Amino acid sequence: MGTLLHFKHLYLEAFDDCKPSFVVLFLKGYSIFCALMLFMAFYALLYRAFTGFEF
Repeated sequence: MGTLLHFKHLYLEAFDDCKPSFVVLFLKGYSIFCALMLFMAFYALLYRAFTGFEF
């Protein structure tokens, strides 16, 4: 649990001094998009692994 809190602190600290607010919003949205894509890739890999890689 401490690791997740550390990552949250780093994430919030990274956007502290960014001046154009639209850049901050874009970067936060992009980071959420990347996390979703990574989650979908892991899900697809696990699904294929448990179903025997049948196409």
